[in-house]
Amino acid sequence: MGSQTDLQAPSYDELIGVNEKEELLPRPLLAHATQPCCPGQRLKRRLSVLLASCAVSLAVFFAFNILACNGTLFGIQPRPFEPSTPAPLQAREYPTSSSAEDCPCKPTSTVPEYLNTSPGPWIGKTATGKAPFMAQTRTFDHAATYVPNAPLQTQVPVQGWQPGDEGIFDMMGFLTPYTPSTGFGVDEWPLPEGAEIIWLQMVSRHGSRYPTGGSNVESFGARLANATGKFNATGELEFLNRWKYQMGTEILVPRGRQELFDSGVLHSYMYSSLYDPNTKIIARTTTQDRMMKSAENFLAGMFGLDWTNNVTLEVIIEGYKFNNSLAGYMNCPDASEDGAGSVARDIWVGSYLKDATERFSKLVTGYNWTVDDTYAAQTLCAYDTVANGYSRFCSLFTYEEWIGFGYSHDLQFYGNSAFGSESGRAIGIGFQQEVVARLANHTIPYSETQLNVTLDNNTITFPLNQSLYLDFSHDTNIVSILTAFGLTQFEQDLPTDVYPGAHNFTVSRITPFGARLDIELIKTPKPLKADRSGYEDEGEETKYVHFVLNQRTVPLGWSHSECDANRVDGWCEFETFMKVQAKMPGLAKFTEVCFGKEGSSP
Repeated sequence: MGSQTDLQAPSYDELIGVNEKEELLPRPLLAHATQPCCPGQRLKRRLSVLLASCAVSLAVFFAFNILACNGTLFGIQPRPFEPSTPAPLQAREYPTSSSAEDCPCKPTSTVPEYLNTSPGPWIGKTATGKAPFMAQTRTFDHAATYVPNAPLQTQVPVQGWQPGDEGIFDMMGFLTPYTPSTGFGVDEWPLPEGAEIIWLQMVSRHGSRYPTGGSNVESFGARLANATGKFNATGELEFLNRWKYQMGTEILVPRGRQELFDSGVLHSYMYSSLYDPNTKIIARTTTQDRMMKSAENFLAGMFGLDWTNNVTLEVIIEGYKFNNSLAGYMNCPDASEDGAGSVARDIWVGSYLKDATERFSKLVTGYNWTVDDTYAAQTLCAYDTVANGYSRFCSLFTYEEWIGFGYSHDLQFYGNSAFGSESGRAIGIGFQQEVVARLANHTIPYSETQLNVTLDNNTITFPLNQSLYLDFSHDTNIVSILTAFGLTQFEQDLPTDVYPGAHNFTVSRITPFGARLDIELIKTPKPLKADRSGYEDEGEETKYVHFVLNQRTVPLGWSHSECDANRVDGWCEFETFMKVQAKMPGLAKFTEVCFGKEGSSP
């Protein structure tokens, strides 16, 4: 049996003071002394115990003062606590000083604002929602067809769905939980012998979140709440009699944290060799809470919980008229959120949800149920599922209506943020310029776009010596970035009166929650044949650019003929790519489309 020294309880002397011990010590124990204890010896013993106690007390006092001032005790650094909103600072009182200014260990902050992860007024809305209780609230088929949730319950009965059909959670537009894309027209090819990836630029969307403030689902909840007392629902809507809107606002839900952490793990396996462990790289995000948390979860997945040893997170203010390539729409005042895409979406919604609206109207009394309510209820399926794991709104709609739901977001994003919008290229052009500058190995001293040249003209905040660049952005911004790169394979007419069938611009495949675009720079010893049958017989070392969107290749030759549309791997020769991209700022017409209206100015 092992020694129990480590488990020994504190001594009696350590637990109570000397005077208390003298009063409680049973007298009969004195008979066990090896020698008689005369009064003089007892006085000496009391004095020594008293001095020892004083010494211990002083040591503890000074130790805790050191800890309070320096945050360090015996070289042990406590883990910092970073609340979502900054805690009020409170000065420690020192008996010998009249003010906190006299404390020699007064904390100072030399961290620049753009590296401060407590962004104050630019954090956005951060209300949290009711805690999920899926084990109690979910309903499911108890038969042998039961499929365990992992972690979301996405196996729900949908009228019209057939085995082999795409699942409804793969067609929820920008609200689709992350899943790899099904592809963009070309097969995936491994690197040929002798080739190597030498550089990577990633831009990632944040993970699954609560609805934005003022969203249609929030308004739907408010309308039902205001109808309390006269509203009554029956049939498949009967649960609305007890339902309350209890969502948070804009911050990540647990699934969103998982999506970014998993993405970090994936990128660790895919690209960790591009990171020099002897360096500390810069990664960039914005001040919104979900943006910072997404970046932090990704970095924890890629580097571990001590990722701050590997990465410095640069936090750029996200607010109107603040230059920020990761939120380009914030500095393009003429780009309206209610643009052509929103108009097209509303026309389509009124068409594909006509039958559902009539169906639901017959099930409620005391309330004027409209198509807006139907669309909000369908949208709640997506939000409710990622927030609470399961939603009763999902099975209210037919499979055909779910196809229509996904297409509504294609119309919205295409007309507001992509080639259907005159500002689509302009909103994403700043990030395009940054990628080109990094590839060309230079900073950006001047720009007429939404670039923050204060940061981009400084190698501390816009380093050029990294092989791995990690940035975090939003769904609409990523769509505009793809548009700014001139990826015209996503340019097409989308009708508002009929579903066109399979089409390239499908938002659920382009920018689901946790979407990521990986731009690889690949070096080969010789030019690589377009049919991937091997290297050319002659030629020198060659570099290629490879776009990977949600783990599938975007063929650059399909959009830029100079890149060779016949390349089966979708790559583009580096020098050719750079020449093509040099034309993109002119096509974006940033100043004209963002500040061309009367009254707007850069």
